[in-house]
Amino acid sequence: MEILGYGAAILMGLILGLTGGGGSILTVPILVYLFQTEPLLATSYSLFIVGVTSLIGGFFYLRKEEVDLKTGFIFALPSFMGVYLSRHLLLPALPDPVFRIFHSDISKATLVMVLFAILMLLTSVSMLRGQKQKQEQKQKNNQDTLSAKNNTKKWALTALQGFLVGAVTGFVGAGGGFLIIPALVLFAGLPIRKAVGTSLFIIAANSLFGFSKDLQQGISVDWILALTILTIATVGLFGGAMLSEKIPEKYLKTGFGYFVLVMGFGVLLDQVLRLI
Repeated sequence: MEILGYGAAILMGLILGLTGGGGSILTVPILVYLFQTEPLLATSYSLFIVGVTSLIGGFFYLRKEEVDLKTGFIFALPSFMGVYLSRHLLLPALPDPVFRIFHSDISKATLVMVLFAILMLLTSVSMLRGQKQKQEQKQKNNQDTLSAKNNTKKWALTALQGFLVGAVTGFVGAGGGFLIIPALVLFAGLPIRKAVGTSLFIIAANSLFGFSKDLQQGISVDWILALTILTIATVGLFGGAMLSEKIPEKYLKTGFGYFVLVMGFGVLLDQVLRLI
């Protein structure tokens, strides 16, 4: 199973390098199903792996001047609060089991995996719909970018979305890029490429902030496992970056969207069957 896990880690990095996002949604399932990591601990490892790989990916976009640091700061600051509140106040406060349904106990681990499966389904739908709407958004940006930057309401909505994304990141250990990119495009008025680059730095900041708080809480980290997966994913990241100019992005996004859709249903079905 570990060999499959390492192969999946390469795939995760490859997708991140090719598309600028999306690959991180695979991290928790890889850790849970292929490395037999306990789900709550897997979310901690995911924050570390997602954070570092997103940071590396972000520098590719920064070199091409496709990162808006001001917008990223406005988005990331409330995100930190969302990460902290969800991961270190809400999650520890939940009882274990959280509740009962049909005479079955729903543990924290089960709840995290079910929510993660739902997040995967939302991610897949977002990526599949995004290809259809991308051109419309690009045209809208050309008309509305100036007003968006000067509109206080839109900046407030951007900050609110940042808080919500931080809460998602803290609770399930995923980057939330499928939420960040639309917010940066629609509320902050960024072009799609600059939104992708900016989102990678936001994901990195949120994830590494959450992981640092986990370390302060004294979690036990298998650094050999975490660093091995990170290294392999980074190799995939560089490979994906080199291929990114040769393969049409729309095909990559569509294929990955369907892949995550199937995986999301698989994870959800697995958790339901465990309760029967």
